Amino acid sequence: MPPTSPPAPPPPPYVPITIDSKEPGLKVAALPAGEPQANQLFRTVMMHKGSDLHLKAGLPGMMRLRGVIQKMNTPILTNETLEKLIFPIMKEKDKKVFEETGGADYAHVIGNGEARFRVNLLKQRGNLAMVARLVNQSIPSFEKLFLPPAIETLCHYEMGMVLLAGVTGSGKSTTIASMLDYINATEPLHILTLEDPIEFVFSDKMSIVNQREVFLDVCDWHTGLKHAVREDPDIILVGELRDSETFEAAVHASETGHVVFGTIHASNAYNTIDRILGLFPPSQHGAVRQSLSFNLRAVVAQKLLPSIIPGVQRVPTNEIMIVNPRIREIILKGEDSKLLDAIRANYNEGMVDFNENLRQLVEFQRIDKATALEYSPNADQLRMMLKGIKVAASGLV
Repeated sequence: MPPTSPPAPPPPPYVPITIDSKEPGLKVAALPAGEPQANQLFRTVMMHKGSDLHLKAGLPGMMRLRGVIQKMNTPILTNETLEKLIFPIMKEKDKKVFEETGGADYAHVIGNGEARFRVNLLKQRGNLAMVARLVNQSIPSFEKLFLPPAIETLCHYEMGMVLLAGVTGSGKSTTIASMLDYINATEPLHILTLEDPIEFVFSDKMSIVNQREVFLDVCDWHTGLKHAVREDPDIILVGELRDSETFEAAVHASETGHVVFGTIHASNAYNTIDRILGLFPPSQHGAVRQSLSFNLRAVVAQKLLPSIIPGVQRVPTNEIMIVNPRIREIILKGEDSKLLDAIRANYNEGMVDFNENLRQLVEFQRIDKATALEYSPNADQLRMMLKGIKVAASGLV
């Protein structure tokens, strides 16, 4: 009797997405054979060179394109459809986290490493929703990101903390990846990253780069940082300083002779101090200020703006605060209102505030004047600066 072939595995759940939907919107990409159906929506973002995929029950597929949310040419997505689209592409550990907490962060790779998305799955009003950020596969250089020249100087500390501040979607992760890859290409060091999830994948160049994903390679942030100081790193990346425990572990790493890079949600460089203090009760603020004054080396705040450069959708505007003796004294004394004046008084050291950087971006023809004024923290002062009138934080000089 001839041997029988083993039964074929069942096909993955398939949810038809009508490419020629009657709904108005951006054309949906074709789906290569053998890929999960959800990739059709991810590939649509890639095809249109969008930045984010937004899925929500009750709406068609949406994406952020050139900074604006736009509809895809798909039917209205139901909660059941989203479950059949999203759950098959999730790992079991991410499903467990989602079931237990109502949210999950993870990475989704398209094809054989063709593209990578940072995904956040959430519940809202009892239904599913998802936001996925398209991450650059190649790590861009400082020049390609149009970052200020001073960014390079922040890559040469031997110990201490360098923080990237900004809201979600401000390009913090891309800038910090560019800084680490510059170090990777120029110095023989050990770079260790702790991320949730891993976004940019580094190739070893002059440095050795080890990347650990929290909840996959290590059980939690605190344990990962505890292990990190025993793993002979020169540079440690902490994906996000999100609580007092993580911050304390990062400070400890910087105190023991390491350079620690991290990201934090803060609107500008000088407000980062207040944001860090907010992680701790008031009784500990004095000790935190002392720790910051000794260990903090620089804060780079960032926003992304629409660009007028051909072929470039968005460029960063940056505020850079480098902790010199004057800024160290201000932090220790709790006189944070003087930090902006101190930044403006030290442009020659590589520091820059948002208004000065916006002025430079207009001068270099990277953004238009209207965009600069729209994003300026003080539009009246910026108008004067664009006319060549020097200003200080408190007014005219």
